[in-house]
Amino acid sequence: MTPLPAASLDLRPSWGEIALRGGLPILVSLALPFLLHFVVGPALGPYPTKLLVDVGIAIILAVSLNIVNGFTGQFSIGHAGFMAIGAYTAASVTYYGSMLIWETAERQAGFLPAGEWLLCGGCLVGGAVAAVFGYLVGLPSLRLRGDYLAIVTLGFGEIIRVLLQQTNSQLFSSDEIREAGRRELFPPPLGGALGFSDIPKYGTLFWVFTFAVLTIWVSYRLKVSAAGRAYLSIREDEVAARSIGIDITKYKVRAFVIAAFLAGIAGGLYAHSGVILSPKDAGFQRSFDVVIMVVLGGMGSISGTTLAAIILTLLPELLRDLQQYRLIIYALVLIVMMIVRPQGLFGVHEIWEFFGHKRLGTRRGGRT
Repeated sequence: MTPLPAASLDLRPSWGEIALRGGLPILVSLALPFLLHFVVGPALGPYPTKLLVDVGIAIILAVSLNIVNGFTGQFSIGHAGFMAIGAYTAASVTYYGSMLIWETAERQAGFLPAGEWLLCGGCLVGGAVAAVFGYLVGLPSLRLRGDYLAIVTLGFGEIIRVLLQQTNSQLFSSDEIREAGRRELFPPPLGGALGFSDIPKYGTLFWVFTFAVLTIWVSYRLKVSAAGRAYLSIREDEVAARSIGIDITKYKVRAFVIAAFLAGIAGGLYAHSGVILSPKDAGFQRSFDVVIMVVLGGMGSISGTTLAAIILTLLPELLRDLQQYRLIIYALVLIVMMIVRPQGLFGVHEIWEFFGHKRLGTRRGGRT
């Protein structure tokens, strides 16, 4: 057997690889929210900025659902229910908190005013409430598999939608809030079928992409951890995973709770992006949109899911001039993608793994 050249045995990482594996991604991630908020947003204008906000929220939703559908191989189609829980909870914290503290729910001026920190707290509270619901739903139902789990999660989303329709009317002044009795406060005054309006517009590019970066970071660290390997083993073969001592139910519930928490944060940001919250936000259509992002990007691929979220959020806007044919083209693109690349854009892999394999093959004498 002919020995490989000495140069081909040099497996030392290049400076570029050291940068990618070291602090460069962290520095880029920390700089991205500031760059988007102070440079990109003002340069593009209000409407493109709103699209970027929608992109960031879609990334959080898709990457969080990927933890359940991609890592553990489950099939949840009720993710919008957790988003709606987080949205209404965070909106209640900022709206009624602003009313009681500052007598108004109008957005405060400046960068990182007190109201935006109230948003941050509201998103975390919304995520925590959504995680509690994720545990309550996941513990009894994640013993199920496939279509049965999908039906349970779909039913959960519909239950949340109906419950939100039964909430009390929204209170529009600090005096109403202070004078409200038990009948006005229970069920919570979330607007009922009319929706929750006048929420402070604190969902800026800075906060949206700060949480998006944190979501991607948490998801990646989870994937490469021992728990992540357990998730992927459950996805590949539950029987084999159980035979080596992995607690299937515990890991499924844990993945479900983490995904629900992140979806609740996405809902809190969505509530403060200038929309009127409606019970239909917990409906099947929004959940299905997020599922498409996960499937298109690759079940288990964080970078693929992120790219799919960006594409599918911007694609309807790019096809706006073709108003009559927009939905047809959108559907055809998805169909062609599923035929050509049924495993998604990157499958279970990440985009940088493809470049890594190519470099490794080059070092080993050009073999791949």
